[in-house]
Amino acid sequence: MNNRETWYGKGLQYMEAFLKMDIFFFVTTIVVIVLALFTAFVLWRLERVLKNIEHISGQVALESDSIRGDLSKMRGDIRRGKGKLKSLFSFFSTTAKRASKNT
Repeated sequence: MNNRETWYGKGLQYMEAFLKMDIFFFVTTIVVIVLALFTAFVLWRLERVLKNIEHISGQVALESDSIRGDLSKMRGDIRRGKGKLKSLFSFFSTTAKRASKNT
C-alpha cells in the first residue's frame, strides 16, 4: 500500500509540473500575441505620421523653390535699376497670391 501511495504521489507531482508548464506557455503565448498586435498598431501609426511628414516636406520644398524664384526675379529687377520698392511689393503680392491659392 505504501508503494502505491508513493507512485500516486509522484504522479501528482509530475502532473502539477505539467499543468504549471502548460499554464506558463499559455500565458506567454497570450502576452506575445498582445505585444505583437500592439507593435503592429504602433508601426502602422508611425507609417501614417511619416507619410504626412513626407507630404509636408514636399510642400515646403515646392514653396521654397517658388520663393527662391521670386527672390531671384526681385534681385534682377533691383540690379537693372527698376523700382526697389515696387519689386519688393511685387514679391510680397506674388507670395500672398500663391499662399491664398494653396489654401
